[in-house]
Amino acid sequence: MSDTPPRRGPVLIELDPPEAADPGPAPAEEARTDAPNPADAPPIDEASPLLPRPRTMEMVTRLVGRPPSRLTRFFINSGVALFTFLLSIAALNFINDLLTRYPVLGWIGVALFALFTLAALGMAWREYRAWARFARIDAIQRRAGAALADDSMDGARAVTDQLLAIYAKRPELDWHRKRLADNRGDVFDARTLLTMAETELLAQLDQDARREIEAAARTVAAATALIPLALADVAAALAANLRMIRRMAEIYGGRAGAVGGWRLARTVMTHLVATGAVAAGDDLIHTVAGGGVLARVSKRFGEGVVNGALTARVGIAAMEVCRPLPFIAQPRPKVGNLVTRGLRGLFGSDERG
Repeated sequence: MSDTPPRRGPVLIELDPPEAADPGPAPAEEARTDAPNPADAPPIDEASPLLPRPRTMEMVTRLVGRPPSRLTRFFINSGVALFTFLLSIAALNFINDLLTRYPVLGWIGVALFALFTLAALGMAWREYRAWARFARIDAIQRRAGAALADDSMDGARAVTDQLLAIYAKRPELDWHRKRLADNRGDVFDARTLLTMAETELLAQLDQDARREIEAAARTVAAATALIPLALADVAAALAANLRMIRRMAEIYGGRAGAVGGWRLARTVMTHLVATGAVAAGDDLIHTVAGGGVLARVSKRFGEGVVNGALTARVGIAAMEVCRPLPFIAQPRPKVGNLVTRGLRGLFGSDERG
């Protein structure tokens, strides 16, 4: 007999063999050796290159949209006044000498100076009338917005009367004006009346404006892609944008002149900044992404696509500024559609609807 007492309690029975049991935590050195190292991972595809920067349109926006300081304006105004004064004194002295030495030539000089003065006054009067007409369109736009907000039928009728008066001398809108004049009496809702005026008078003008934007976007894209000089593409883009903005005013009845066209361009750029349209929205993301894809093939062509997209956005802002009515029933143009049609016209396959 043994002196050891019998063992009582639970008995542990191992089912797995000893070699299959968990060996426990490995040492730190062995863990660092067996664990996957990020440095040993296979290389992944390179990230897509940065989207092309629209340097041309950035320069154009900076030239047009940035207002001069007070000191700059004072310097320019005083310089122009001094130059005009000295030029006038020199012209008068020259004509006076001609009258003294050669009376016939002197009187011819007096007549030419008078004609030039009349022409300058006529140019100033035309600029004043053009800007006053554009201010009238801007007032109609604000009244239309107020009529829509207040649901004022009297305000809508007044806006419709002003639209008919503005487009009274447009022969291509004669049939549309007649339809609006015949059917406006059957409408008793402000929004419906303004929608009818927009459909009858502005739908055709919107199509003309879209074609101008497509042409400008095509010009800017081609100039950026094909002109190798540093500032030549900026000059081409600036000229194309100014011409597009002036055409917007002419299409909708503003008829901005030379000085008024520059002021209108500054107004459009200010509207772009105020509405936040400079940032890439949903209608610009796909176009910019397409420019990034094309930049892999040709950097200049990718920049051209992005510059064309920004030109289209400037054109849409010009439409919103020059249009007598806000977009109510007519669809607002999108940058992607305008750029696509513009570039399609670059290769001779543009379809006019």
